[in-house]
Amino acid sequence: MVKELVVVTVIGLDRTGIVAQISNTLAKNNVNIEDISQTIMDKYFAMIMLVDISQSSKSLEELQKLLASKGEEMNLEVKVQHENIFKAMHRI
Repeated sequence: MVKELVVVTVIGLDRTGIVAQISNTLAKNNVNIEDISQTIMDKYFAMIMLVDISQSSKSLEELQKLLASKGEEMNLEVKVQHENIFKAMHRI
């Protein structure tokens, strides 16, 4: 099975449960977390996840809407981009 990797970024004010709620949303949609990095700068939380959506019944567009909605609910900015687009945007 070929992996379909996407990058999920989460930014907002730090509080308990951010990682749990975002990862729970991913798990409910059969999305596997391949790698995760998070940091807290002053009072801000930032997280980047590399996830595999190849086993999900949801399309990339559906996952983008779902996670953006979850972010709004939590007062966070959540973006989902295909790995290739993310790499192209951040090439030096």
